[in-house]
Amino acid sequence: QVQLVESGGGLVQPGGSLRLSCAASGIIFSIYGMSWYRQAPGKQREWVAGITSGGSTNYADSVKGRFIISRDNAKNTVYLQMNSLKPEDTADYYCYAEHRSIMRRNYWGQGTQVTVSS
Repeated sequence: QVQLVESGGGLVQPGGSLRLSCAASGIIFSIYGMSWYRQAPGKQREWVAGITSGGSTNYADSVKGRFIISRDNAKNTVYLQMNSLKPEDTADYYCYAEHRSIMRRNYWGQGTQVTVSS
């Protein structure tokens, strides 16, 4: 019933931009904190950015100043605007929804691939 459906991944040249979207269904979206994680080949999944239900944002140092996370509660969607992309940003990107108090109500998206290459 719960789905986090990601879109916007693909190929982009270094220095380019890409916007990822994650559309949620089956949850009361407005009460969830939302995050983006990524996992590069051979590496552990890492947290990239997060936005609380109140709209506060935080970023990993590796993307700070380049990426922007935002949410549109009317559309049940969280976005990740990625600018000044680097080859090291290449990874599978995952959307994650966190309930404020019930861990069993946390959900992952299926992932979308981002490749930054010249």
